[in-house]
Amino acid sequence: MLATRTVRIDPAAADPATVGEVAAALLDGALAACPTETFYALGAAAFSRKAVDRIYRLKGRDASKPLSVLASDLEMVAAIAAGSGPRFIALAGEFWPGPLTVVLPAAPGLPEFLLGPGRTIAVRIPPVPWLRALVREMSEPLTATSANLSGQGELADPAEVAALFDGKIELVVDGGPTPGGRPSTIVDLAGDRPRVLREGCIPASRLEPFLLG
Repeated sequence: MLATRTVRIDPAAADPATVGEVAAALLDGALAACPTETFYALGAAAFSRKAVDRIYRLKGRDASKPLSVLASDLEMVAAIAAGSGPRFIALAGEFWPGPLTVVLPAAPGLPEFLLGPGRTIAVRIPPVPWLRALVREMSEPLTATSANLSGQGELADPAEVAALFDGKIELVVDGGPTPGGRPSTIVDLAGDRPRVLREGCIPASRLEPFLLG
């Protein structure tokens, strides 16, 4: 059984010491529950097969369901995803940083365990300053699956997250209650036609002008 530590942060600020501490732990294989713009997420260094496998086991998640990831900026997105055209550029300009997850063709060389059907990757740039600073410090994407058990509801209360994963993960990053509501909206730009796979915080009607044509 692990000793789970709680680290308290202000999501709107990026304290360099705390960012560095959490980033170092994640790069060493730790798992951390982190506040996002909607709910708490289970974070692992996305290129660590061992850490990603732990998330699947903890959540009881179907291994055929790929994890989405968080990027710090468009430069990181370009490093992990290929084939971003005018439609993607327009969506990113309007909705990032924000609760929009975009499925794109994966860049060559990306680990197979991160890929979705047709060699794709699902990515978003979160609006939470602390979270972007964390991913930037890591210099690699962070997994963004909800901090819950598969099939159960998402959690916005850090106390509930800590109770659920006590002794199972290394860190709970407590930024206070998150806004909750609906999860990120997911748009697939990897296929022949753009599709809204999940309507969340951003209504599909707001996306339509960017997906037509």
